[in-house]
Amino acid sequence: MSVNQLYSANRLSTSCSQCTVLELCLPLGLTIEEAERLDKLIAQRFKVKKGAALYRIGDPLRSLYAVRIGSFKTNVLSIDGREQVTGFQMPGETLGLDAISTDVHNCNAFALEDSEVCPIPFTQLEKLARELPSLQHNLNKILSREIVRDHDMLMMMGNMNAEERLAAFLLNLSQRLSMRGYSSRQFVLKMRREEIASYLGLRLETVCRGLTHLREQSLVVVAKRDVKILSMEGLKQLIAGCNRHLI
Repeated sequence: MSVNQLYSANRLSTSCSQCTVLELCLPLGLTIEEAERLDKLIAQRFKVKKGAALYRIGDPLRSLYAVRIGSFKTNVLSIDGREQVTGFQMPGETLGLDAISTDVHNCNAFALEDSEVCPIPFTQLEKLARELPSLQHNLNKILSREIVRDHDMLMMMGNMNAEERLAAFLLNLSQRLSMRGYSSRQFVLKMRREEIASYLGLRLETVCRGLTHLREQSLVVVAKRDVKILSMEGLKQLIAGCNRHLI
């Protein structure tokens, strides 16, 4: 299925300088003129339907994708077809960085809900970044953030038990949503429990049991996909000493 078949053909009018996630995205810190130059690279913003693939393993690198609305997951498949979720992305975050080193994508990216992305042609982005040091700096920060996130994930897998992993995961979502102006204590999980289990390296039943234990400790209440954090400090205390960065 071609990219054009996956997305709507309508141009979205919001520019980089007017975007609601500007402070979390690639144009952060750019002047209005610089942001407009970046905006000109985005020929068309695309809508991605829930469940549709933004790109798949082996697809050539054409663009980086800034998430404007909605959320995504990235994954890889084992030889026997099992899914390994490698990340969850929300507005202001960038997809496609996995392909920079090899010029082909090394994971799949699927929309967890109806979403919108801003595709930035990578070749043109590289050229513009050479002309705008502030843009190159932002691109380097995004790449560095991905490296730190990978390191934190490895640390979590090695140091935390199941309940601690769940606590860190919920705190991470809370923190990221708060940065976007949403409630840090009440939110909706866009991903299924099976996907959470895959991401955290746990079995599905372990995730369900862990959420029950967190509820019994009066830390969180999870009803289907609705999450209510009852004690932020309690969750933080649970993972104290395990890891100093939230994934």
